[in-house]
Amino acid sequence: MKTNVTEAALKESQLVVFGDSKALVSALALKIFEESEQAIKERGVFTLSLSGGSTPKALYEHLASKYKEKLQWSKILFFLGDERCVAHDDKDSNFKMITTAMFSQAAVPPTNIFPTVDQDTDPELSASKYHKTMIDAFKVPINTVPVFDFVLLGLGPDGHTASLFPESKALTEEKHTFVANWVEKFNSYRLTSTFPLLNAARHVVFLVSGDGKAEIMKSIFSASEVKYPAQKVKPISGKVEWYVDKPAVALLNLKA
Repeated sequence: MKTNVTEAALKESQLVVFGDSKALVSALALKIFEESEQAIKERGVFTLSLSGGSTPKALYEHLASKYKEKLQWSKILFFLGDERCVAHDDKDSNFKMITTAMFSQAAVPPTNIFPTVDQDTDPELSASKYHKTMIDAFKVPINTVPVFDFVLLGLGPDGHTASLFPESKALTEEKHTFVANWVEKFNSYRLTSTFPLLNAARHVVFLVSGDGKAEIMKSIFSASEVKYPAQKVKPISGKVEWYVDKPAVALLNLKA
């Protein structure tokens, strides 16, 4: 059964729907290219926070192939929005996936890529170091929240985004920008951006694809109250958009 989208949900989040995952990836790649060009023109650099997981892999491959000669790779700074606490050569590493799909296929200067360190041995120290890494790269004071030009996020079936899982401690973090978050269902830590960092961004885009996300999309966009971590992403001065394909919103009654 389809459900109506609440007016509140649509006011706070712009939903952009594409016919299939291929069209979705193509459009989002173009959006990233266009915003990178504008940011570089205005500020000399484009700062990009990347999502892990399986969904964005096709996007990264598309950027590395179709935009291999178009993107100004040397003027883009790449960061991780979250990371699993495993070695970077582990099959579950977000950094490994992104490197294989994009970094190894394009002319990205190694100095423009910012992986986590010590994430597999000391998660809390790793998170602290990553905050310092961002501060140094953005050239801002230590107690400042860096402002990303573009943050790419995914959506889990439980409503989590980045590694901000339901009922986890990081959901209430108000001071730190990047933390080690204990996730009970995995019995392990995850490193993650926090809401202060996500909500300082100029532009946040959720990438959601496939009918496996239809139920959670229905829940989020029909909810009259904030129930899921993803709903707490509300940039203070920037904007948030949801780039989705039709299968992901199959249970929503969207107006034409």
